[in-house]
Amino acid sequence: MTARAWIAVAFAAASAGVAQGFGRFTLGVVLPAMRSDLGLSNTVAGSIATANVAAYLIGTLAVAIAASRIKLLTVMKVGLLIAVGGQVVSALAPNAAVLMFGMFCCGFGGAWVWIPTPVVASAAFPPEKRGTAIGLLSSGMALSIVFTSQLAGWVRRVWGDEGWRNVYVVQATIGLLVAVGTVAIVRHAQDQLSPKGSVGGFDALRRVPGWKPITAMYTTFGFMYLLVLAFMSSRLEDDNGWSASNASLSFTLIGLGMVFGGPIVAKSVATFGTRATLGCAFGLWTVLVLSILPGWVLPTLGASIVIGMIFASIPVTLTMYFVENASAEDYGPGFSAATLAFGVAQMVSPQIGGVLADWTSTFLWVLLLSSACALLGIVGALRLPKLPTSTPKPLPTPPPNQPLVPPSVFSVRPH
Repeated sequence: MTARAWIAVAFAAASAGVAQGFGRFTLGVVLPAMRSDLGLSNTVAGSIATANVAAYLIGTLAVAIAASRIKLLTVMKVGLLIAVGGQVVSALAPNAAVLMFGMFCCGFGGAWVWIPTPVVASAAFPPEKRGTAIGLLSSGMALSIVFTSQLAGWVRRVWGDEGWRNVYVVQATIGLLVAVGTVAIVRHAQDQLSPKGSVGGFDALRRVPGWKPITAMYTTFGFMYLLVLAFMSSRLEDDNGWSASNASLSFTLIGLGMVFGGPIVAKSVATFGTRATLGCAFGLWTVLVLSILPGWVLPTLGASIVIGMIFASIPVTLTMYFVENASAEDYGPGFSAATLAFGVAQMVSPQIGGVLADWTSTFLWVLLLSSACALLGIVGALRLPKLPTSTPKPLPTPPPNQPLVPPSVFSVRPH
């Protein structure tokens, strides 16, 4: 491992934190304050979240097209700028319509940042450590969520519900620094663009072994996790009578669990296999979401940590499966196609959750729906084919005068 490889993964993780942790997952923790300040119904609040995930869906399609025309680093740069721009718009939003546009920008930019990062990170590490590299991406995203939850709690204590925009002000400032650092320090030694394929990449996806259950699990995860992240704080505050600071603490603990979930699951996959790891993860999700429904403080806080670990472990495991079982030509379009299905599930999830909460006047049934959906994930895990374990092909050794970082990976400009 070289310093250049570690810097490459660090920038990839920071980019994921800005685009995903800041741009997409902040909404869940500030949503109660937004609703109070702007006078939003649960349905309108769900529509704002839907705009975010709909943009992620559109961004996923756009990445598949852009990757055959511009280099991956350019895709990431543009995505970072769009995501940061969305945070600026959100910080200035006077009403729900402007806020929805800001969330749209955050979602679109998030897709443009996230999709290239698993390949970037895994290629920077030796073949036997690629799962760890992908796990570190979720750790970077988790740290941003921990920071956001603490920031949001402090902002509400100081400024009340009207101060939620300050969360996006701080995030946009950090995001701009990360974007400037990426542009100034990092280059991408990519020799050729991705080949053009069918729209959406579904032909490549169908060539991946076990593509049906793996896509079904990715779709199920996209639907079930967002029901919890978007409405858990509202459940604890509105239904269970929690204070804003305690609800923020639960979100912080989810983020802390995510920090360790990615690296731990990489070890679990190596020891127990993909099927067992995914089956246990989905099963635990069902139990843990049920355990937070009564609103008991200590059990809920403890469950939040494990929920965070599972939240990180499922997408890491699914991504590792694609990296290990898709060919080099099929990975990009195939993973984009699966992400497209994931995005569709995310798009409808908060809208259904908001309508369900308004209809029942409680968030209980929203979380019950998430818990029930996880059972489908168990079925998908059991239907995965038992593939022989294969050792990833090592990357070719570069000539003496070439950098050690592979061409598809970030490398730092020499001084």
